[in-house]
Amino acid sequence: MMKEFDYENLPIVDVVNEIIVDALKKNASDIHFDPTENGLRIRMRIDGVLIDYSKAPAAVQKNLITRIKILAGMNITESRLPQDGAIKNQLEGYDLDLRVSSLPVTYGEKVVVRILDYSMSLKGLDKIDFTEENLAKVNEMISTPNGIILVTGATGSGKSTTVYSILQKLNKSETNIITVEDPVEMKIEGINQVQVMSEIGMTFGAALRSILRQDPNIIMIGEIRDDETARIAVRASITGHLVLSTIHTNNSLNTIERLLDMEVERYLLGSALEGIISQRLARRLCNHCKKVQKATDYEKQVIKKAIGVDIEEIYVPVGCDECIDGYKGRIAIHEVLKINQDIRDAITSGISKKDLRLLVYNKDNVSTLLQDGLTKVVAGHTSFEEILKIIDINEDYVGEETDDLKATIIGKNINKEKKEEIETLF
Repeated sequence: MMKEFDYENLPIVDVVNEIIVDALKKNASDIHFDPTENGLRIRMRIDGVLIDYSKAPAAVQKNLITRIKILAGMNITESRLPQDGAIKNQLEGYDLDLRVSSLPVTYGEKVVVRILDYSMSLKGLDKIDFTEENLAKVNEMISTPNGIILVTGATGSGKSTTVYSILQKLNKSETNIITVEDPVEMKIEGINQVQVMSEIGMTFGAALRSILRQDPNIIMIGEIRDDETARIAVRASITGHLVLSTIHTNNSLNTIERLLDMEVERYLLGSALEGIISQRLARRLCNHCKKVQKATDYEKQVIKKAIGVDIEEIYVPVGCDECIDGYKGRIAIHEVLKINQDIRDAITSGISKKDLRLLVYNKDNVSTLLQDGLTKVVAGHTSFEEILKIIDINEDYVGEETDDLKATIIGKNINKEKKEEIETLF
């Protein structure tokens, strides 16, 4: 149901406040203000999906955008260039921590407001959906005195939440933790946090070089974006520091390849890399309305081949007043690789991608994103269709049975519509 505002009688200030409060109540992660030929289209991203929220007439479009830019401390006279801003305030009992981005488009300025919520980070590592096996690996990795641990995934996949959860656990009075971030998203008492300011020369590389002279035990780098940062981070980790960072890659193997492409020396990477946590976010089934139904032959075969479990029933979304289309909230899907000596030797020696892939995804080393996702499907936390949306099965499933699994997924006993949908994954 689209929300309507009385723009003739309601001040723009109140309209913007109400939109922000509604987004917070709905647990939205972003608010989109999209200019169109006839006005402003307002959407909210809830559980990873954009949903239409309201429309504003062209007559108030500029006033709405201007109000948001004022709140974010942006230049309201500049509409030809992209701008970034932030809103930190209190509104109706809510502590606001918002990031605002404006972009000139055909019919005006598109503004996106990102709502930062690190409440999950404060709950601890054991509350962010790791399986017992993966949680044990993460705890083992962060207990090492030196090395580099990378959290990987796409934008909005919860990387920062995972990194901050790790920092919360490591934050002790006897430990000197220094972070370098752009921007500093969550302020943590007891941790020294550095804000990158590239315009005055305070880059990730420059900050890292200074941090190494500050007697740190643990260094957190907000994101590895370039070759220089990657090389400094790896060198820091082999000189007695534990380094945490994020990087935009799909899985463990892609992360190793990306770092090598960034001209990190093989012998250093093999020595320094301690572990890789790859993750995605899937929509969580609503506990109020999810139901069990008989699994199809297709679902049975894929789950059997991927995780070795025989199922007869599976949970599916329904939809009720408590949720959106049968989903409420999101669940993290993880792939946790603890680097062992065999993988270190393989990285250093430069073996082929195919051989490295088989070594990394040895059954004793790691459960893939697909396997972790399907495990959570069987447990009733998310749906089979949701896992297929967020994970590329062809890229993710590894082993001698890969061809068999692909054959199952696009098998003849799937209806034509489903077959065409799944074939796009390959």
